Amino acid sequence: MARTVGTGADAAERSGVLDAAELLETAIGRAGGRDFTDRSFVAPLRRLIASCNEEGDLNAFGQRAARFEILRSLNNLLQLDRREQAEPSLLSRPIERPIFITGMPRSGTTFLHRLLSRDPRVAAPLSWQLVYPYPSPAGRAGTALRKAWVQGQFYLMRRLAPELDALHHVAPDEPEECTDITAQVFQSLRYDSVYRVPSYQGWLQRYGHLEAYRFHRRFLQHLDAQRPGRRWILKSPDHVFALEDIARVYPDARWVFIHRDPVAVLASVAKLTEVLRRPFTHRVDLGEIGRQVFDAWLDGAERMLRIAAHSEDILHLRYREILAAPEEAAQRVLRHGGIEASETAMRRMRKWLGNRANRTHRPQVYHMERFGLDPRTLRERFAPYTDAFGVELEWHADRAVRAGA
Repeated sequence: MARTVGTGADAAERSGVLDAAELLETAIGRAGGRDFTDRSFVAPLRRLIASCNEEGDLNAFGQRAARFEILRSLNNLLQLDRREQAEPSLLSRPIERPIFITGMPRSGTTFLHRLLSRDPRVAAPLSWQLVYPYPSPAGRAGTALRKAWVQGQFYLMRRLAPELDALHHVAPDEPEECTDITAQVFQSLRYDSVYRVPSYQGWLQRYGHLEAYRFHRRFLQHLDAQRPGRRWILKSPDHVFALEDIARVYPDARWVFIHRDPVAVLASVAKLTEVLRRPFTHRVDLGEIGRQVFDAWLDGAERMLRIAAHSEDILHLRYREILAAPEEAAQRVLRHGGIEASETAMRRMRKWLGNRANRTHRPQVYHMERFGLDPRTLRERFAPYTDAFGVELEWHADRAVRAGA
């Protein structure tokens, strides 16, 4: 069996083509032959792989990276299956009143999420847990090795994409976005950031995100069982595109929308997409990225407008408010979620803020014309959003846009 799987894997790598059947067989073989309890993820996986093969123009490293990531997700799914078979009560574990932070990208959501995670009563998915949902059975030493392995992957990515650290710094013990959870059932908007997969992206927009967030809840149940009694605070700008589906899975969720001038940040979003894609593909089309970013976030702004028009139960924060008074912003989020800010929590937040590296927002200069973006057109198209939410306009008639990461 192992020899057959290995031969198939070697052939797939040599061909430069991802193969869903071979990847599933490999994952099952590594797990001792135990099949998946739920195969609903297979159809999305096939969609993703077809798009990568036909449209991604992956280079050799990109093909290996996609294969590695898919196998890691399949391994995690099999591990969750094993845990649930041993402990069926995991799937009835409540995830009560989670707080979702979303809104315009590049608007301080990462900074705010990491600040809030200093509160010991707050739970947030950490980067290393998105790779290894459970600590090592070898104890603390084994778990430390797992974290070191994750850190090594981050180091490799920084070597391949030196600009990435200034755009989005990652660390194993810091919270990360929920798109890395939904990616494990191959229904995530993160794939479009890393690979050129337009047909997959179009399919996902039509298909919706309900199944992805049902898995999201399942994943949190496993993490919650390890350290119970905390309130989950989740963040991702991409939650904007799944608001209705999230509400169906988490009907008691609390919402926080972060707002920022889209003209000041869309070039930054486009640049991040370029930096993430470049190591994995033969070529990057900057104009295409610009169009995708513009279309996506015009849609995102319109979605926020529609939801806000029918709900007064959303906390609205603005980028400049968060930077100017981070402690106050954190307290407002906690109060909105029904959590009273404790002295212990505030002391830990102040300590974290006291480290200049945590609150230094290095301005970057992004030239919008590289991505075919016209600031005046953006200002006009996003005016309903900026007007409705009282968003401070940061862009002025300069050729370059300066934006904080």
